[in-house]
Amino acid sequence: MNLFGWPVEGDEDKRMLMEQVSAFAQKVVAPKAKHHDETGEFPTDNVKQMAEMGLMGMMVGEEYGGANLDAVSYAMCMEEISAACASTGVIMSVNNSLVAWPIEAFGTEEQKKKWLPPLVSAEKLGCFALSEPGAGSDPGGLKVTAKKVDGGYKINGTKNWITNGKEAGICVVFASIDLSLGQKGVTAFIVDTSLKGFSVAKLEDKLGITASSTAQLFFDDVFVPSDCLLGKEGQGLKIALATLDGGRIGIAGQALGIARCALEASKKFALEREQFGAPIAKLQAIQWHIADMSVRLQAARLLTWNAARLKDAGVRFTKEAAQAKLAASEAAMWITTKAIQVHGGYGYTKEYVVERNFRDAKITEIYEGTSEIQRLVIAAQEFAAVTK
Repeated sequence: MNLFGWPVEGDEDKRMLMEQVSAFAQKVVAPKAKHHDETGEFPTDNVKQMAEMGLMGMMVGEEYGGANLDAVSYAMCMEEISAACASTGVIMSVNNSLVAWPIEAFGTEEQKKKWLPPLVSAEKLGCFALSEPGAGSDPGGLKVTAKKVDGGYKINGTKNWITNGKEAGICVVFASIDLSLGQKGVTAFIVDTSLKGFSVAKLEDKLGITASSTAQLFFDDVFVPSDCLLGKEGQGLKIALATLDGGRIGIAGQALGIARCALEASKKFALEREQFGAPIAKLQAIQWHIADMSVRLQAARLLTWNAARLKDAGVRFTKEAAQAKLAASEAAMWITTKAIQVHGGYGYTKEYVVERNFRDAKITEIYEGTSEIQRLVIAAQEFAAVTK
């Protein structure tokens, strides 16, 4: 494995972690990736072994059973796992970034002790229910309601595009306590999916990342006790946006892994495939493709590590996370497109991994904020800096 010199150089613990994760990804995850892609079978064994390695609760404190690792390590591990199987990567990302993190960051001590250990051990998988049929890029426009009743709340409505939705035992749900309040009514809840009234209404048949479920969730008078309120009433949008900042680092890592897999496959193919009496790696056109792929990958990687570094430093990283997610996802789409071109007709067949890479890459430009939303976030931060 190429560790790129930074940030593991001189950090023996991080170097050992990355070698362990890389070996697991290539020996255990990668050989089954084609099967999981073709069948859509959930990678249960992968998730179980990742939990045993501490990868399902990487940044969770040790007192709750987590590995207490930094965000840079998390980004690097996301790249390694996703280079082997993007579906497995996003399952890991959601559990870490979108479920465990907000519970630890905004939950009470009792909530942390109750909900984090089963997430870390993968006894219960987590999902993040923000998007709705009419509220994707506009989280403030959600219509799911949480009516206050004796002892808690009753949640009603539908959530869309929920990764891990079918398998999840714990769901971080965003609902409005009063639709007339708009964004100020958005509130977060921790919901046990075994509660009466919760159901998986639909599973999406997707272009890529087929082994991770993407579900429509239905809430029919789901009673949630008051002690499952995450944060305070009306604090939901703040929690969602803060969570997505960290989640974008995870998806950037996923995109890097997809892109890296395509680049490595293209180099191997170019050295083996002969045309005009020599490997196509000798052709300048192919060399330029490889060079451009390499530059875009490394540039996106450094942006991702930078966002993770700022997160670890405890400073605001909203702009940097958006930059990383935008750069990495668009690099993944560009690199996988070029990878198919390098492979020629072979790249258009399911025999070669770049076809799967191409399909898996597209979603990274869409979920956890589309590329258009990332540009809006970045621009807003840039203008804010000028007007201060």
